[in-house]
This record gives sequence, C-alpha cells and structure tokens, in this order.
Amino acid sequence: MFRNGKMTNSKLFEPYQLGPITLSNRIAMAPLTRNRAIPDGLVPSPLAAEYYGQRASAGLLITEASQVSQQGQGYQDTPGIYSDAQVTAWKKVTDEVHKRGGKIFIQLWHVGRISHVDLQPNHGAPVAPSAIKAATKTFVGGKFADVSEPRALELGEIPGIIDDFRQGAANAIKAGFDGVEIHGANGYLLDQFARDSSNKRTDSYGGSIENRARLMLEVAAAVAKEIGPERTGIRISPVTPANDVSDSNPQALFDYIVDELDKLKLVYIHVIEGATGGPRDVAPFDYASLRKRFSGAYIGNNAYDLTLADKQLDANAADLIAFGKPFISNPDLVERLKSGAPLNEPDKSTFYGGGAKGYTDYPTLESAQAAQ
Repeated sequence: MFRNGKMTNSKLFEPYQLGPITLSNRIAMAPLTRNRAIPDGLVPSPLAAEYYGQRASAGLLITEASQVSQQGQGYQDTPGIYSDAQVTAWKKVTDEVHKRGGKIFIQLWHVGRISHVDLQPNHGAPVAPSAIKAATKTFVGGKFADVSEPRALELGEIPGIIDDFRQGAANAIKAGFDGVEIHGANGYLLDQFARDSSNKRTDSYGGSIENRARLMLEVAAAVAKEIGPERTGIRISPVTPANDVSDSNPQALFDYIVDELDKLKLVYIHVIEGATGGPRDVAPFDYASLRKRFSGAYIGNNAYDLTLADKQLDANAADLIAFGKPFISNPDLVERLKSGAPLNEPDKSTFYGGGAKGYTDYPTLESAQAAQ
C-alpha cells in the first residue's frame, strides 16, 4: 500500500508456499478466456507461450478455462486438454513460463448447458443435470447466439464425465503444468449440478445438497487421486448469477461443499466473492465461513485492488489474491502494483478472438520507457 508516495510493507509481494511449490508472491492471475485457440484441433495458439510467459512474474498463473472433452466446449476457439496435440502445444506454454521463473496451473472445464449444437460432437444437444435451457448466450460462428436446449445426462454417462476431468488432469501434468484448477464456478457443469435452480434430478445426483454437490466432489476426488491433492485446486462462485444459476440456500450448499473439499486436502479454493466481474455485494454471503472450514489456501477473487488485497491479507481473510482483467493489459502487473505505476487501459474489443493485438502487444514499464 502507498502512503505519501512510498510503499509500506505489503504481504501481497511476499513468497507463499502452495503445497510443494514456492510462489514468488501472493498474486494469482485469474483464468481469462481469450478465444484464440487454433480452430483445427483447438490447440493453444503459438502466441500463448509468449502471452503467459510475459505474465510469469505473478506468483501463480491460472490459464484460461480449457475443456476436458469436445462435449465440454461452449465457446468458439477455446483450447482443450484432451488430445495429444493439445498436450504438445500446452508444453510450449509451460516451458516458457518455467523458463521465466513462473508457476502455472491449468483450469479444467466442462461448460454443460452453456453451449451450442454447432460446437458439440455430431451437432448433438449440450448436456446438463436437467433439460433446462439457460437464459444466456454463447459465442459461436463469429457471433453471439442463444445457447442450445440441453438434454439431461443419463446416470450411466456421469462416470465418463468424471473420467474426462481425471484424464484432463493427467494430461496437464504431462504437459508440464504445476497443477490444475477444477472449474466449479460461474454456472458451468459442476456448478449447474450443485444449484437447485438448474438441477431438478430425482436420482442420486439431485434433490438434497449432498446429492447436488456429489458430481463436483467426485470430480475433485478423482483429480486429486490422479495427480495428488497438493496439485489440485478448485474454483467456486457461491452467489454469482453468471450463466443463469442461483440457489435457494447458497450458504448451506457451499459450507457443505467446502467441508467435503477440505477432507480431500485440496491445495486451494479459489472463491469469486460476489457477482463474477460485477458487484461484490450482489447477495449476502459469509466468505469467512468458507475460510474457517478449509485448511488449504484461500484465493480471493473479484474487483480487487491493492488496498482491498492488503486489507484481506492483513485480516487473514485470504492467502492469495487473484487479479483478472488488469493482467490482460498489464503483463507486468506485479511490478506496477509494487511501484505504484499507472496501469495500461485494456482494449475491450480485443478481449475475445483475434491475434497479437490486445494479447501480446501491451507495453511493460520497461518497454514503454525504452520507447521514449
């Protein structure tokens, strides 16, 4: 934090021990969808190694969400982690980040009903806990379109979904990642199962909190068994309205989920506090309750600046702080926060899709000074 132009001690820039890996600071780069995968094979773009490498000064990089199967894809040109070609392309990314001294996890994703038939195998319907269409849009064929009507997953299909996450985690380690983050947030498949607005099942995956949370917890257990709980994190968003999800009792639901995740000894929970990319106070929720229930690291996320980050770290309300959009336009965000330098403004027109413009061409402080 800055007072009278000078920086006071901030825990944000202290090293942190995350399971077996030492992070250089407590700043995480949050997952940011950029829609720049090569359409043929959905492999990360050759520019991805430079993009993540530029941001390797973050204590922990968490990649854009990457689908664990073709069925798991919901948006145009998002990368996967289910083919040999994808593993090979991601290896170039992890090599570059490690060369620059960084640590990197990949976010494992299945979008569930937030998809379109044009992205699905054989143009089939997207899958969901129940056949309830979400009131939201996706990006497909170069334009925004309503998501397609989903079909409810058959009970016999669920083990295959769990195995896709497990295999995605195994592939991630093969690609050189330091660990994985399971995407259990923002109204995607695991979150859809957990919420009573999107899950109307009457079998062992529906009804009670325990049943609705079952898929998220089974995925977490399978991934932790495959690669080790010390390399497995998970992202949750207790009260976000993103992608048309809600729950009648989010506090009880997520208190239970975090209690069970703690039993698995996962290395962290990454918690979106409030509405994803929106107000932090969108609905009442006691995040301190999750913090108390979980013995691993707590990553706080959503609308953080240096002042709020310091406040939460000083109060022991979080261990790491995730920054999202500021990392898009500031590859050297850590240095800018540390020195109090102004931040580059992002070009929102280049957030999704495209090439180097708005991706790898934002100036660092060093390059900006050199150009003067």
